[in-house]
Amino acid sequence: MEEVLRPACTCAQSVPAPCDLVSVSTSARLHFGFLDPSGRGERPFGSFGLAIDRPKTTLTLRRGSDFEITGVDCERAAPYLRAIAASFGLTSLYHLQLDEVIPTHAGLGSGTQLALAIGSAVATLEGLPLNLNEIAARLDRGKRSGIGIGTFEQGGAVLDGGPDDHKRPPVLCRLPFPSAWRALLIFDPAEIGVHGADEATAFATLPDFPEAKTADLTRRILLGAMPALAEEDFKGFCEQVGTLQKTMGAYFAPMQGGPYVSADVAAVLKGLAADGVTGLGQSSWGPTGFALAESEAEGQALLIAARAHASSARLRFELARGRNQPASIEAR
Repeated sequence: MEEVLRPACTCAQSVPAPCDLVSVSTSARLHFGFLDPSGRGERPFGSFGLAIDRPKTTLTLRRGSDFEITGVDCERAAPYLRAIAASFGLTSLYHLQLDEVIPTHAGLGSGTQLALAIGSAVATLEGLPLNLNEIAARLDRGKRSGIGIGTFEQGGAVLDGGPDDHKRPPVLCRLPFPSAWRALLIFDPAEIGVHGADEATAFATLPDFPEAKTADLTRRILLGAMPALAEEDFKGFCEQVGTLQKTMGAYFAPMQGGPYVSADVAAVLKGLAADGVTGLGQSSWGPTGFALAESEAEGQALLIAARAHASSARLRFELARGRNQPASIEAR
């Protein structure tokens, strides 16, 4: 397996001088599941996920004559910008332009990616040290899962060790996702995943997760999924991701009305499973579903099959690649 830790960008190596404008581009992540979804084991949570090349969050930050946010409407942007500036003791006024934003509450990690993008932009613009764990802590992100921070910093497939003693989850292992493989994304714009207070309630009320199951999932990911990635064993990887997804769906079903949030996404996934697809499921709390393909051609075939299984015209489909690079941070 390749080296776990590597720098996110050149500006992480030293404190840059203040600049005039910073552009940041990052993209979504798939959250395949937790090793201890109850968070009550010896090492709580621990999660496995993948950076994908779409949807994206792209933004530009510069100093302004007034506090201004333009572009795509996103209600979380202003609070993040104000909070990170205040936490650094900054009094500057900023103009934030949002060109693209990952859909909110879709299970794709939009909040963490937006927070890290804005925090990184402010730190770079002001010539401050770029520490992603610190930025996440200042903006209250990454308390349970370190996948969003890990994929922003490194890209690829990431396994984290879960939080411990109020520390952000460390990245235990990171591997590149094979360039030929694809991930079919299944969007349901009419549904939103569990979030906020409902998410906190879910974790507080769901039962303890058996340690034996945590041990089995840990073995499957460490000794199954990660070696399969290293050897580009598509079938082996899909088998382990599929098992993790089935386990998560069964555990969280009481809080989300079944293994999947969206009945229409569930119908597509059920149809693909009947076709023999094994590497599929729901990212995080959904409603976005995914199904893995071994090549672009198989991804296109999977896309046709998914549309045929869709019972609702509102579903939207995209074919994504893995993103094996860190988020882009450019200062000018």
